[in-house]
Order: sequence, then C-alpha cells, then structure tokens
Amino acid sequence: MLRASHFQAPLVPRASPPFAFDGSLDDLTTGELQGLLRNRGLEVHDALKKQELIARLAESTPEYSELGEPTMHPSEAHRVNVFERVSPAVAFIQTSFEVPRPLSRSSEYSVGAGSGFVWDTEGHIVTNYHVVAGEGPGTPGHLRQLPRKVRVSLQGSTEQVEATIVGFERDKDLAVLKVDPEALSLKPLAVASSSDLRVGQNVLAIGNPFGLDYTLTQGIVSALNRDIDGFGGRPIRDCIQTDASINPGNSGGPLLDSSGRLIGVNTMIYAPNGVGANVGIGFAIPSDTVRRVVNQIITFGQNARPSLGATLLDDRSRKRLAASLRRDLTGALLTEVVPGSPADSLNLAPCERRYGGVLLGDLITSVNGKAIKQNEDLLCALEESDPEEPVSITVMRGCDPKKEEELHITLVRRKALIDQTR
Repeated sequence: MLRASHFQAPLVPRASPPFAFDGSLDDLTTGELQGLLRNRGLEVHDALKKQELIARLAESTPEYSELGEPTMHPSEAHRVNVFERVSPAVAFIQTSFEVPRPLSRSSEYSVGAGSGFVWDTEGHIVTNYHVVAGEGPGTPGHLRQLPRKVRVSLQGSTEQVEATIVGFERDKDLAVLKVDPEALSLKPLAVASSSDLRVGQNVLAIGNPFGLDYTLTQGIVSALNRDIDGFGGRPIRDCIQTDASINPGNSGGPLLDSSGRLIGVNTMIYAPNGVGANVGIGFAIPSDTVRRVVNQIITFGQNARPSLGATLLDDRSRKRLAASLRRDLTGALLTEVVPGSPADSLNLAPCERRYGGVLLGDLITSVNGKAIKQNEDLLCALEESDPEEPVSITVMRGCDPKKEEELHITLVRRKALIDQTR
C-alpha cells in the first residue's frame, strides 16, 4: 500500500511577485488597466470606464507579506486552519486476521483499511462497520471465522495501537472501537446536527484514500435525504450526498462542515459500471444517526437498539399478498412474535398458515402518529425511540380496518430479547 510519506514533491522554482506599478493608476491607459485586471483572472467589459477599472483593480490588489510574497486568501487561511485543528482527530485503521501456522508460527492476513475519528477522550473511535468486518467478497470464508485484529494510528503517532471492537450496527454500517486513552493523544471532533444542513453548503472530507494518509478534499452538499443500501441490506436513510472526492480508504472518515464539525461519516461512493474510484458522487451517514447509534453502543453495548420483539413480512411479499387478496395492506405485517416480548405483552398476533390459505395477522399502520407505509418506516421509528419511554402504535387487528386500535408499548433493547430466547 502506498503511503503519503513515499512521495516527495518536485522542486519548483519560486515565482516572482506579480508586477507592481510604482506610479499613479491614473497615469495608465484604459487598455493597460484592462490588461492588469485580466492578468489577475478578472472579467473585463469594454463598457467599463477608466475610473471603474481603477476601482476594480484597487479592490483586487493582493496583500503582500514583508518578504514580498502574497498572503493566503481568507477562505484559504480558514480551510488550512480547520485542517490543522481537526486532522489530529482522524484515525488510520487497518484490519487483519491472524492465521495459525505449523510449528507455533502465525501470519497476518490483511483484510481492510480505512479511516475513522476520535469520538471522546475515553478512547472511543468511530468508523464504518465494513472497515473492520473482514466480510468483503474477496475474503476467504474460513478466514471470516477468525478473530479480527484492528489497529489504529493518529496523526503524529509513531506506531499503531491495537483496538477492541466495542460494538457495531451492521444495518447502519457503523462500528465503535476502543483504544487505551493513555496510548494516544485524543482530540474529539465537535458534532453538528445534520438536520440543519442545506444543499450547497461547503464540506470537507479527511481520510486515507488508497492509503495516502490524512488527505483533505473539499466539495459541497449535493443533495440531502438520500436512501442508500447499507452493509446489512437495509437502506440507511437521510444520507448526505456530496461531490467531495471520496475514494477507497476514505470509508469511516469524517465529513465536516466549513467550521470543522462532524456532519456525517463517509461510507460509500457511486461506482457505475464497476468503477472503483470517485466520480463525483459520494454518500455519508448523517451525524444525527451517528450520534444516536454510537451513544447506544457506548452506553448499552452490542445489540442496543430498541425492539418490538416481532418479525415482519418482507415488503415485496406483503404487496403480492395484497394484490392477490385485493386488499389494502399498507403498513408492517407481523409474521412472528417473540414470547415474552413487548409485542407479546400486547397480544399482537402474527400471520398463520391455515389449510387452504393464510390467516392474516396484525398490521401496524402508525407509530407516534407517523404513518407506516413499509417495514423500514417501522424499524426506523422504533430505533429512534427511547426504550424507557412508551411508544404509541396503531394496529389493525387481523388487517381489518374496522378493528383498529391505538396501543401504548414500552420497547426493550434487542440484546434482552436475544438473551431471553437462548
């Protein structure tokens, strides 16, 4: 893998400062004034009068340092300042498997590399799940069963530090790592709300594309509220689309606003016809989703998301069933209820196969007054709820519009249901 330190910038002769006129601009002709403006990259209209040209030239005059060299434009200086302040929080992450060998020897099999960032001073690092999963299509099946070894390095650190995986949310493509807080200098990123974003805002991305560590790219928010297919197969909602250059190795790195605050986690690029590099369309998981999922994992561990304790009929099968029965089955249709779960406590009924057909179960049509049109609507509404607070759900018993009920339910964390069914 190529690292940025492998490259040395070519020697370029220093350019001389632009020509400076020592006399009065009033002594220049209109043509000479137009030439000076064009040399500075400014458009010039022939209709402009001489005094207008002089005024525009005065406004465009660059500032010079004591050495006679032009200083940075304020926008450049701001961007440089943000990068220098924020880049120490960006992590370079490498994942490998340790493969046993005869005679007590072993070797490591590298399965991925990407980016991440410091979440807090306690040593938590956030990245994409697929960066640390080792479940890519090129990974041999027998290796996927081996324990993963994850190493993290930060800018300025002399060596990589081994990290443990605290937890992950496969469907959201997020993972939380933990390093020894004494081993690295930890400077967490400030987190902004992604709900405040507007199309056209400037964004910055810092990561390790193709192993070229601590690379900065710039772009804009190209679109909002994009749904993209997550690593676990479910769509990740409300993602941010950007044209900032994002390439393999940027995964898990931060997408920042112009102030250097986290607004998303870079996760995916659009790759038409199998193109594996940036084509100007990248996607980031919104920071509001990141904050919710990461805090759940840190506080409650793996499988912390709230759950109803029921299995749903997939949307495609539900639509086919609705068409065959000539009925409106818009919502989330239950096919299984976990004994002892919140759904069981409300006597929610799943579909049952009967001789000659199917006995329809209960259909959930809204949560907290928000309509449920498909399974993802229900799953997102439940995941965004607090397990300690009751949730209002509207249920159509047996899919019968005449038997609609509003129920209140307190969700439980998914791991409690898993422990209960073991």
